[in-house]
Amino acid sequence: MFKSPKRVFILLIILSFLLILIDLPERYPVKFSLFGYSVDTIISPVSINLSKIGIAFEKKFSTHLGLDLSGGTHIALSADMSDIKSSERDNALESTKQVIERRVNFFGVSEPTVQTAKSKDSYRIIVELPGITDVDAAVSVLGQTAKLEFREFIIEPSATDSGLSVLPLLQTTKSLDITGKDLMRAALSFSSETGEPQVAIEFTSEGGKKFADATTRLIGKRLPIFLDSTALTWPTVRTIISDGQGVISGGFTREGAKMLALQLNAGALPVPVSIIEKRTVGATLGAISVAKSVQAGFIGLIIVAIFMTVQYGKLGLLADFALILYGLITFAIFRWIPITLTLPGIAGFILSIGMAVDSNILIFERFKEEKRSGKPWHIAMELGFGKAWDSIRDANVTTILTCIILYNPGNWSFLPSTGLVRGFAVTLFIGVLVSLFTGIIVTRTFVRVLYRENPKS
Repeated sequence: MFKSPKRVFILLIILSFLLILIDLPERYPVKFSLFGYSVDTIISPVSINLSKIGIAFEKKFSTHLGLDLSGGTHIALSADMSDIKSSERDNALESTKQVIERRVNFFGVSEPTVQTAKSKDSYRIIVELPGITDVDAAVSVLGQTAKLEFREFIIEPSATDSGLSVLPLLQTTKSLDITGKDLMRAALSFSSETGEPQVAIEFTSEGGKKFADATTRLIGKRLPIFLDSTALTWPTVRTIISDGQGVISGGFTREGAKMLALQLNAGALPVPVSIIEKRTVGATLGAISVAKSVQAGFIGLIIVAIFMTVQYGKLGLLADFALILYGLITFAIFRWIPITLTLPGIAGFILSIGMAVDSNILIFERFKEEKRSGKPWHIAMELGFGKAWDSIRDANVTTILTCIILYNPGNWSFLPSTGLVRGFAVTLFIGVLVSLFTGIIVTRTFVRVLYRENPKS
């Protein structure tokens, strides 16, 4: 009848130890003395590295905190789709998101979040940069279209070699059909003559041919270089440049040249964007939020554990152990995927604790009813698990469906699509699935082992 509950119990114990190793803090100091031996070390979560056996797989387990917990910069961008056909706007928004993601990656941000949000004719991109507190620098990297274009004057102006008296305008020039798309890479460099920062560029093979043709035709003439319709520089072409390499100078600061190189490497934005919201979250505020969230979760667990023990005695105590295992499994899954934890995400996790306990309450109450009808203890318990399953299944299925709607996987405009709502939905969804396992499999195994060891329980 029991299908080796002891074996399942032993497997659950082993699983618990493995989960504890995965759930350990990033750096947990251990220091104590015992029988004359001193231990002073730092314990970290386990990691998986299969490269030694020829498999390219490596996994480290760490907790990913969202912006509201770790601190950083939040930027909301609005994409201007006025010049884009309605049928092409979704693709344009996705392309813009990809360019911004590349810029963020070049920026060196750890665990960034870039999401799109669409509502009727409003197209937005939400960017969260943990650890970045210079919001102006972030805006300059993300918000600039960075459309680079090489042009030629329609009428060559008269000017000295030192420069033009009037800034070149887009209207006074025409395109050479050489843009940022023709670049292979860009990098910060410094002038060998003046030491000033500049941007070294290297063209693709096709771009190099076009640039060589242009410099051949424009020897002795100026070559205006525009960025977002504004002239950066307009050097005089003195030799044919056939190696596909060049530099862009224009009184850059070191950071300015670095940012331009970053933007050119990431590519120009397919559509113009404007900043509609920018704010920073302090790391101190995030630390306070984490501390309060952990405290709330811990207090909630204690209250639930006390209630279950008082209400159901030994059965409640077994449910408490199952609840502990539930927490270990859920947090390990968060680290494995990994899930970026936010305050709403933690709220979803705490809410799922109630769902986990709810399953046990339904089972134990059904068990009481069967026992009052005169059935033996073990039969009453098996019937309790069996008859409570329909209610448990229906309750959890409705919650899972709600989580799917909140997550909005299809990005439907009439449903929420913000990161905070999705974070809540994901953690609640995972918590509900794990609660089904711990409420049915784990608790039932504990009860069966208890009955076999002490049939009169």
